[in-house]
Amino acid sequence: MEMFQILDACEGLGPIVAVVKGVFNIIKIGVPIILIIMGAIDLGRAVIASDDKEIKAATSKLIKRAVAAVAVFFAVTIVDVVMGLVAKGETDSDGANSSSWSACWNQY
Repeated sequence: MEMFQILDACEGLGPIVAVVKGVFNIIKIGVPIILIIMGAIDLGRAVIASDDKEIKAATSKLIKRAVAAVAVFFAVTIVDVVMGLVAKGETDSDGANSSSWSACWNQY
């Protein structure tokens, strides 16, 4: 019976939840990689220019981008974990999993 409840809950929400989780994964993996690559390119340009002032500025920029990459990764991960916990804790009055968005979130 619970499987039918999940299928009913995901009938309308399933594609939306799948897209949201897919976007989360792309952001969680892609954005940090792009930020670190951009910082490495800036640092490489500064090293090739052999200017100490540019190297310091590029190093500072690389550190800021690395911190931003870690923040993006953890922000998306925290949202994903919180949504999973909220979905896991939601139950009907009889103790079964609720047939709402939460069952669908956990399925995908």
